Amino acid sequence: MQLVSLENGNLINAERVVAVISPDSAPAKRMMQECKKRAALIDATHGKKIQSVIITDNESVVLSFLPAEELLKRFNHKGGDGDAEG
Repeated sequence: MQLVSLENGNLINAERVVAVISPDSAPAKRMMQECKKRAALIDATHGKKIQSVIITDNESVVLSFLPAEELLKRFNHKGGDGDAEG
């Protein structure tokens, strides 16, 4: 399992991530609303602007203030800053 830091003490299992998308599109906004209704929306922004929406293989959605490009770097990085392996 590769845990990746989303900052502020939040970690995500990189192996469970299916996609990282922009929060600005209408389908992304609909998905966020649907997940909120069924309690599958995880807000990891700590009050900051949502820059990316992370979709997991268990149909949960994680909101992040990190841009998709930064998340890509962290998901691809093996060890060191930005992730914790367990």
